[in-house]
Amino acid sequence: MSRNLFVTGTGTEIGKTYVAGLIVKMLHDAGMDVAYYKAAMSGNERRPDGTLIPGDALFVKEFAGISQSLESMCPYVYEHAVSPHLASRIEGNPVRMAVVEEEFRQLSQTHDYVVVEGSGGITCPIGYDEERIQLEDIVRSLQLPSIMVADAGLGTINGVVLTHAYMEQKGLPLKGILFNHFHEGDVMEEDNRRMCEEMTGLPVLGCIAKGDKAITGLTAEELAALFE
Repeated sequence: MSRNLFVTGTGTEIGKTYVAGLIVKMLHDAGMDVAYYKAAMSGNERRPDGTLIPGDALFVKEFAGISQSLESMCPYVYEHAVSPHLASRIEGNPVRMAVVEEEFRQLSQTHDYVVVEGSGGITCPIGYDEERIQLEDIVRSLQLPSIMVADAGLGTINGVVLTHAYMEQKGLPLKGILFNHFHEGDVMEEDNRRMCEEMTGLPVLGCIAKGDKAITGLTAEELAALFE
């Protein structure tokens, strides 16, 4: 069975997929057997034959250079760029926890490490009408430790502190924070880093600048040690 790590974030469009791809790439480049998984993926384009392309999964596959099939990366793929619960209301095919668990189980039996990416922030509803599933339910069901991706810029302190407080209240273990879009030497961003650490008690494990192909401050071996 694999060791696993969940990538959550302070919200949508803060770079969770890019960071997840970096983690997969760093482990893969170090010779480790690593896979990617996301329970539900919204905002995807269609192929000429009408089938949906799981865009986040495709990015990670190509960016990290892994051979994992797209089909094994995400069981639920939607076209509309909205929360999965709403996308499934519009398009059909609502998320079922049993399917999420079984697809993950199969993946975990064939790889040493699995990076699991969340949809939006930690409170994102994944299913609602047929089966009420919050993102936190998936994290708990799959028994995943987490890291939090946060934008390094203005407003991040509030998002980081609230996400940490919510996950702590729900008993979801957090290993630390990764700062995305980081500019070394920027007075505000350096202070954001310090304040987030002081106000949550979590370490900033590493920082990522635009275009980085590795996470500054973390080796592949140190990354692997975060998985459980």
